Amino acid sequence: MTDNASSPVGPLVTGAEIARLAGVTRAAVSNWRRRYDDFPAPAGGGANSPLYALAEVQEWLDRQSKGQEVSPEVELWQALRTAYGDQMVAGLATVAAAVAGESEPGLPDDVALRVRGLVETEAPVDVVNGLTERFMDSARRAGSDQVTSERVVRAVRYFAPELSAGATVFDPACGIGVLLLSVASGARMRCRGQELDADSARFAQLRADLLDRSEVRVVAGDSLRADAWPDLKADLIVCDPPAGVTEWGREELLLDSRWELGTPSKAEGELAWLQHAYAHTAPGGQVLMVMPASVAYRKAGRRIRSELVRRGIVRQVVALPPGTATSHSLPVHLWCLRRPENTSGADTHHTVRMVDLTDNSPDGALEPRPDQVVDVPLIDLLDDIVDLTPGSHLRARQRDYPGEYAAMRKQLEEQVRRLAAFLPELAPGGGPGTLDGATTSVADLARAGLVAYDGPEPVSASEQLDTDYLQGFLRNSGNARRATSASGTYRFDGRGSRIPRMGIEEQRRYGSAFRALSAFEEGLRRVDELSRQLAEVARDGLATGALAPEE
Repeated sequence: MTDNASSPVGPLVTGAEIARLAGVTRAAVSNWRRRYDDFPAPAGGGANSPLYALAEVQEWLDRQSKGQEVSPEVELWQALRTAYGDQMVAGLATVAAAVAGESEPGLPDDVALRVRGLVETEAPVDVVNGLTERFMDSARRAGSDQVTSERVVRAVRYFAPELSAGATVFDPACGIGVLLLSVASGARMRCRGQELDADSARFAQLRADLLDRSEVRVVAGDSLRADAWPDLKADLIVCDPPAGVTEWGREELLLDSRWELGTPSKAEGELAWLQHAYAHTAPGGQVLMVMPASVAYRKAGRRIRSELVRRGIVRQVVALPPGTATSHSLPVHLWCLRRPENTSGADTHHTVRMVDLTDNSPDGALEPRPDQVVDVPLIDLLDDIVDLTPGSHLRARQRDYPGEYAAMRKQLEEQVRRLAAFLPELAPGGGPGTLDGATTSVADLARAGLVAYDGPEPVSASEQLDTDYLQGFLRNSGNARRATSASGTYRFDGRGSRIPRMGIEEQRRYGSAFRALSAFEEGLRRVDELSRQLAEVARDGLATGALAPEE
């Protein structure tokens, strides 16, 4: 619910929220607005997204008894669910054919009766649109990928180019036609679609016919294995292809002419769909392809991504907000491609625009902020990975290389200065072997209760034994050899390890030296890590121009 505290009419609600209040579809609410003169007037919002005063809406619903009984739309939906179960698309297609005036002898009597009742009070197209909306809501709640989510449709429409009248739009995996009919909503646009599921293809065509979209043609069939539009060249191709499908026909299609950017691997079905779409693009035409985020960096698709970049075909990659694809929780990207006007490459772009919207709400603004956009030179993308993930390039551009380099260099200098201070002052001893005589095993110390195990190494459990002294002698090369297996794995074994016998004061003197050596080793590890990080920052900073050598 939209709360507008400053509004004199109180809280405001959208049409979708009214539908939820009344237990009907948004199409039904749109019907009420047209059919009832006393329906509340908009109290805010815009022409395409009006807002209504909640109090006025509730009063109108009460006056009309809307939402207080099961609506005919709901009764029809429930009857369809009962009759068709998991085959709801077949049921929707049958109903659409019936309301369009076609003979449907297979329509169950209960469903047929309710359809006849509805079309007496509502336009056939409104009936079908209402059922479509319910189906989409049901698919979204069930996490089904049968239909493209409304959020994906909104994103594709936002980033789609302006099309002139008479333009051709194609969707090779159109489902029930939601994306195709939404993007190509302008007058006189020539729309073509193909869908593997025959019921979905039929329903998409019937919806278009009911919408009086005579320029729409949707056919059934497998687009990759049996292209129904081999000669089609479109101005815009939109596609939300099936994700994660490995049985897309690679073996039969190895020599297919569509793979001009490289033959996709079995695991890269999405790149097969992308090349299928690109093969149907007219010179200067564009492709908007919904892709799983992993396609941007997977090793198997590197060659194809490299060709897309090298030829200047990929113009923009948009990382959409989490939750955009409601059928799963995986992040999705929108790849925007353009076929050059000519083969000379004269119109080739030299950058790829990266847009990262992953910090945004899935229902929020799609206009990126300046810090969410970066134009990456093609040469920067053509490395061993060819990573087209927007976030990775935005993070690199937003790094404060001078600040990082200065801070890390200062840390390294301080660590190096401290290293010498860690080393203990050591004087000559009695010579090699002088401590070999009186020794004891750790096993004996454990049996005497002087040693406990708190982790992988033993610690002192008595005031008669110093822990640093104990662990220092256990780490000497002789004991380390006894604790190392033939495969090189270090595993402490108390039975074979021995330490010299000393009084507690002498133990503490040795323990202090061993403790200093441990601090020295830790300092060395820190210097090593800082050195690697500093070199990486310096190298990347020089490569991006954020750092420069002093004159």
